[in-house]
Amino acid sequence: MLKKPDRNSVRAKKRFRVRKKITGSGERPRLNVFRSIQNVYAQIIDDERGVTLVAASTLAPELKGKLAQGGGNIAAATAVGELVAKKALDAGIKKVVFDRAGYIYHGRVKALAEAARAGGLEF
Repeated sequence: MLKKPDRNSVRAKKRFRVRKKITGSGERPRLNVFRSIQNVYAQIIDDERGVTLVAASTLAPELKGKLAQGGGNIAAATAVGELVAKKALDAGIKKVVFDRAGYIYHGRVKALAEAARAGGLEF
């Protein structure tokens, strides 16, 4: 009988492999994405200091009432991308390194990244 590994363990292996190469610094912090079934989260992290500089999610008060169908769809990911870009520019961050955390660059992850780019972030 074949034992198929679950998706989260496969994603964790990909995430660790990518995180060996990608680190956020003071001049180019890391834009990390996490997606659950119901929500999407984005953080801009300075790995040298170990500090989260900016955070946005579908649970943020700015977006909580505006999302019509909840936080687990492409429209919600686009709104989170725009919000994280706006907060980052307010904090003086223009260039980031994109960390997709082992997820495929498709769907909600792609929508968040493109909205952040459209909002003014460079990566």
